[in-house]
Amino acid sequence: MENRVVRAVLPALLIHVAIGTVYCWSSFSGSLAELLGVEQSVITWAFSIAIFFLGMSAAFMGRIVEMDIRKSALISCICFTTGFVGTGFVVLFHSFLSPAAATVLVFLLYGAVMGVGLGVGYLTPVKNLMLWFPKNKGLATGISIMGFGLAKAIGSPVMNLLQEKTALSNMFFILGAVYCAMILAAHFMIKKPAGWVETPQRSRHVIRNKPLFAGIWFMFYINITCGLALISYEKSILQMCGLGVVSISLIQSLTAVSNAVGRIGSSTISDFCRDRNTIYKFIFTASIIVTVLAVTTNAIAAASAGVVIALLLVINFGYGGGFSTLPALLESRFGMENISQIHGLALSAWAFAGLSGNQITALSLRLTGGYRMMLFVICGLYIVALIVSLRLNKMAAEASEEIIETENAMQKKAA
Repeated sequence: MENRVVRAVLPALLIHVAIGTVYCWSSFSGSLAELLGVEQSVITWAFSIAIFFLGMSAAFMGRIVEMDIRKSALISCICFTTGFVGTGFVVLFHSFLSPAAATVLVFLLYGAVMGVGLGVGYLTPVKNLMLWFPKNKGLATGISIMGFGLAKAIGSPVMNLLQEKTALSNMFFILGAVYCAMILAAHFMIKKPAGWVETPQRSRHVIRNKPLFAGIWFMFYINITCGLALISYEKSILQMCGLGVVSISLIQSLTAVSNAVGRIGSSTISDFCRDRNTIYKFIFTASIIVTVLAVTTNAIAAASAGVVIALLLVINFGYGGGFSTLPALLESRFGMENISQIHGLALSAWAFAGLSGNQITALSLRLTGGYRMMLFVICGLYIVALIVSLRLNKMAAEASEEIIETENAMQKKAA
């Protein structure tokens, strides 16, 4: 009997800890912008492009992942490594390029090429874990997706150290080699349980209830958008509260832990819930409470550190929990067959949220010079998401009734 830790858990962690370092972007983006001679706000589009390509490649390549996870792991390895190491070569030879040309190459390599590796790699281990842990699907996917969240906590100090001890280009080369080895090892280890065979199915039949899927997609999109609106400006928000460098570093470590706990905790708890959608109801309710508290106390402008920290901890928890619970929620609504393809389509919400989340906060700062307008907006969005979450149960019930009626009609026709 094959070991599910070797065939499912270890490959998942190797892949997700490697590709999850995309969240370490802030560790070197300032140095990269300075070296290339461009504004940091310009080079940051590379991160947004990477997230966009992550979501869209997951949406369009879900079927490839479904049919051959070893091939998809290899595709992820090639694309991720090429994009990451290629960025190192741009840095190394930047003096031979104009700032505009170098920036475009970073957009192409770090953004588009590496983004494809991110999307395919993110999907690859998820269904496999649910197959190996049929009674604990939430726990299994939570372990993997927690790895994606913890990658920042692991990778950021290493990147900072390498930049201090060696050149920025060498950081890309050294870590690129390490990540390539990690994903390649996962490629050789990962395997579906013996006896499981994927059955080809036409794409138009993958999602039988499109309104139900649209509801889950929109709910997921809002959670990511609101999370990014706060998380991407976390350091600046804490600085407005008058906190020192050491305190900010400590709080950011706590929010990273909260994100990771949300990923493993929410999905694991969902295994014991009658309906996995209950987790999203909790996430949105808690998020509404803390944003209302932050708005009514004008916490950020008033430097109410306690309220701000509570806000960041809760939002980070919900942000991570929304990601990890999604695969099991989709499986509970659409079944295990073709779940990689369905999960990939749902992750397209991540692509669009990656473009819109930051802009909400940027607009708030541009129009008002503060964050209060942003808090009003995300509070309203969380309320909409809660309404959609409450509506999902009725939509699922209606879908079940429709399926039963269709099957009865087919049986009568056959008789």
